[in-house]
Amino acid sequence: MAVMAALQAEGVEVTAAAYVAGHSLGEYSALAAAQAISLGDAARLLRIRGDAMQKAVAPGEGAMAALLGLDFDAASAVAAEAAKGQVCAAANDNDPGQVVISGDRDAVDRAIEIAKGQGAKRAVLLPVSAPFHCALMQPAADAMAEALAEVAFSAPIVPLVGNVTAEADSSVDAIRTRLIDQVTGRVRWRESVGWMAAHGVTEMWEIGAGKALSGMVRRIDRSVATRPVGSVDEVKAAVASVDG
Repeated sequence: MAVMAALQAEGVEVTAAAYVAGHSLGEYSALAAAQAISLGDAARLLRIRGDAMQKAVAPGEGAMAALLGLDFDAASAVAAEAAKGQVCAAANDNDPGQVVISGDRDAVDRAIEIAKGQGAKRAVLLPVSAPFHCALMQPAADAMAEALAEVAFSAPIVPLVGNVTAEADSSVDAIRTRLIDQVTGRVRWRESVGWMAAHGVTEMWEIGAGKALSGMVRRIDRSVATRPVGSVDEVKAAVASVDG
């Protein structure tokens, strides 16, 4: 949000964008940028969300793994084969060759071995503290339902493309429901980028530190230009691109 504030100080408002979107917890930052929730409420909700996710599953019982080189359908089939009565499902559909799975540790371990046999370029455990975005997070989703019910939402001044639906909405009730569903649901980032591209978006700015999302966008649709905006120089370049 500091970067967004720096852009606004230079006269670049969020209303210059057709849509906002965020990956996983980044959805809260996107909503704050679009003035749907206050920055203070976003920070408080993220603290509650983080605590609830840590409490939902005992340490060591869950896991997440990145499957590289498999598309969503192939990765989902691997997860289904590995489940064997446990939880194992696609958690992040990031781009055409990068899917993250989440679930019970034993099931995720099985999925890694199956994925290697199915031609995955890499299949590796991720250093995470809990199995996010899967059914094991239901207790956290219940906690977020209570927390979100107490927060005052406004219609975003720019429509949000949601993680769990991969389409835009400005309905307060729908956005609140999406944030609850997101705790256990899949982050449909590949589809979200595709939806925005199909609805006229030709350039996407990645606001904040890092360039991971820009890389995903390029792998999803090379016709969409990307601009990471995280440093002072990148803010200046972004402002100049608008002024020009």
